[in-house]
Amino acid sequence: MPVTVTRTTITTTTSSSSGLGSPTIVGSPRALTQPLGLLRLLQLLSTCVAFSLVASVGAWTGAMGNWSMFTWCFCFSVTLIILIVELCGLQARFPLSWRNFPITYACYAALFCLSASIIYPTTYVQFLSHGRSRDHAIAATTFSCIACVAYATEVAWTRARPGEITGYMATVPGLLKVLETFVACVIFAFIGGPSLYQDKPALEWCVAVHSICFILAAVAVLLNLGDCTNILPISFPSFLSGLALLSVLLYATAIVLWPLYQFSERHGGQPRRYSDVGCSNRHAYYVCDWDRRLAVAILTAINLLAYLADLVYSARLVFVRV
Repeated sequence: MPVTVTRTTITTTTSSSSGLGSPTIVGSPRALTQPLGLLRLLQLLSTCVAFSLVASVGAWTGAMGNWSMFTWCFCFSVTLIILIVELCGLQARFPLSWRNFPITYACYAALFCLSASIIYPTTYVQFLSHGRSRDHAIAATTFSCIACVAYATEVAWTRARPGEITGYMATVPGLLKVLETFVACVIFAFIGGPSLYQDKPALEWCVAVHSICFILAAVAVLLNLGDCTNILPISFPSFLSGLALLSVLLYATAIVLWPLYQFSERHGGQPRRYSDVGCSNRHAYYVCDWDRRLAVAILTAINLLAYLADLVYSARLVFVRV
């Protein structure tokens, strides 16, 4: 039996589209005329235009360009699948929980598009010479921002409200799980090769912290998407509370050790950016080691705050079976 979450009391089991009070129409073209359907059409259009503009001039060289291109193509593809499922009324046949999947995806898509909207112009577009390619790249960035806003709007519309029966991923702790796993993935991307932490046990511990917490949060997300929360040897609320508490404690050590051993001269770190030779020149598609260390420190702090909020909000949830 699936686990659903409510903050107060059970009021109804009838779902509503986008939290706007209008019923969701599925298995009919009328689904596209509803506010949520129109919003998803905007998501589809903006991501399609973004990758089409970039593809038409081949403006996605390098790792950062490839990341942005992947983001727009991935978001376009999954949004199209969601629209097809709702138009054909195939939610019951979808392999994942439809109570949790759309909002989980919308949250990930908003974060993906946000990252592309920041990374693509700062690491690629600014290095392009004036001309057709630069104009297309700037336009693609604009449509990426539009897509980010559209996905974030869907999350705001469909998240859990007090008194509603809903899937766990629509609650604040569920959405925080998405943020935690996404930030961890970005941390892994910045850590890259072992050069930033190799032969330093304290820094290797920090990498282990990121990995352990990512795996646990990803398991919580996957269990909800697969409606498999009942396979755990302990109750799901206990698992979530223990996960949040453990992650806070682990990240508290990482937020101290990573800056200490990366930026303190006493522990072999580099306190100043100009001391890193790789940061002396500006290069397209390249992030120097000192900037990567700083990015990991900032992202570690962000994830610590996310886990703290997760711990607080998890204590306020009431789980019921339906």
